[in-house]
Amino acid sequence: MYQLIAIDLDGTLLNSYGEVSEKNKKSIQKAVEKGIQVVFTSGRPIASVKSLALECGCGPYIICGNGAITYNIEQDKIVYNRFLEKAKVLQIIKICEENSIFYALYREDCIIAKSLNYNILFFYQENTKKPEDKKVRINLMQNIYDYIQQSENQNYLKITICDENPIVFKSIMQRLKTVKNVDVLEVAHMSRKMIKDGTKDIQVEYHYTEITNQNVDKWGAIENLAKQLQIKREEIMAIGDNMNDVEMIKNAGLGVAMGESNPTVKQCADKIVADNDHDGVAQALNFAI
Repeated sequence: MYQLIAIDLDGTLLNSYGEVSEKNKKSIQKAVEKGIQVVFTSGRPIASVKSLALECGCGPYIICGNGAITYNIEQDKIVYNRFLEKAKVLQIIKICEENSIFYALYREDCIIAKSLNYNILFFYQENTKKPEDKKVRINLMQNIYDYIQQSENQNYLKITICDENPIVFKSIMQRLKTVKNVDVLEVAHMSRKMIKDGTKDIQVEYHYTEITNQNVDKWGAIENLAKQLQIKREEIMAIGDNMNDVEMIKNAGLGVAMGESNPTVKQCADKIVADNDHDGVAQALNFAI
């Protein structure tokens, strides 16, 4: 029997509108009732992942920033961390500024960006549906470099970098790979999300990458947590769809890829289920419950 189930959020548990279906919620609750640790593993900051975990009735552990931190909801504290160094953050921001590339900086308590574009626009849209205490804090400012340079005792999970033009994006990826002691996520496909504007559906598309501290990934955080909970590798199931899910899908006792996953993700998975708009997570959880 599986004792820990790690579930990615965007493209996996959440549908194209950023919502959790009732069928997925019920399957998660059944797993929790059986004593299984259901752990949401996401690139999102704490507030966003915590809100979704509470909505689905799981926890107490969540993994945020692609494995940069593990947070205990009940104790309200970070129990594991691998933060980006401030010097690396400044180096990456400088590259983005010199090339007029959109970027967003994720701290454990907020997201810092210059404008509401790309992935930040999606968080802003989500916030309109949530009460104040469950919203993701978005700090908009023009001179992020100076702000970070002058800030003390701040923890940085990751930096996301986005652009619509594939040529521009490929060029910036090459520059980013020259930065030492960080990991630059390889994402071959465009991100596609749906935003509701009244009765209209607006599709937001962009190329993106995520930069974390070196050797940070979801599996590292899961492995650390499993050791604390005395759970064996073969007792872990991992469900995901993107390149930042590869390590956990490949290393878990049972790795599950969503139907619309990146081909690389599918290749390393033990099973493939329906996509995130057709309750693939509920289908995957049937293997465990």
